[in-house]
Amino acid sequence: MADEKRRPRPAAQYGATAAVVARNVERLRKTRSMTIYSLSAELGKVGRPITPSAIAKIEKLQRQVNVDDLLALSVVFGVSPAALLLPLEDHPEQKVQITGADSVPADVAWEWASNKRPLKFPAREQRTAETEYALASLPPNAREARLHPAGGALEVAYKDAIRAIVRASWSAEDEDAHEFSDLLDQARTSLERTLAELGRLAVEHEEAVRLREGVLRERDE
Repeated sequence: MADEKRRPRPAAQYGATAAVVARNVERLRKTRSMTIYSLSAELGKVGRPITPSAIAKIEKLQRQVNVDDLLALSVVFGVSPAALLLPLEDHPEQKVQITGADSVPADVAWEWASNKRPLKFPAREQRTAETEYALASLPPNAREARLHPAGGALEVAYKDAIRAIVRASWSAEDEDAHEFSDLLDQARTSLERTLAELGRLAVEHEEAVRLREGVLRERDE
């Protein structure tokens, strides 16, 4: 009926990620010394206008941020979208709430958001899961590099180096000394493996060049 009262719109449901985005918008705005008015003006300049009152509502969890808002905010703040989607915490013992995935270690959440690994490995061989992830998630050049033995070795070396660096920044108590030494040795081994894979890559490339030059000579003769 025309005179029937319209039912009120149900309240928006805010999950864990929406709450994190709201906190990060406020954090980044203040870090950049921006008011809600200056942020609104900058968003207008990049073609995604959001009024000052709407920005205030975002920070108070009274307005949802859609994907276009999220990317425009990332552009204006000069950060990756992950800096809005996740808490600024990456300690492996710290848990992060991810919508649809419950809680995961903070460092894993950041690796996932940085497109380095699946959020959770399925119940099968890890290398197979990593390959499937690369095929589904990465553009061609990054996918080829990740799946190449040299690229895979470099990824492992990077992670091992990060672990050693983080451990070195912790308290240098006697009980930590052996663990740091082991992590350092592991990082060195990983770097040596990467160099070996790069050496094999160079040899393969040189051989491919020689074969190509031989084919061209035969064609010209």
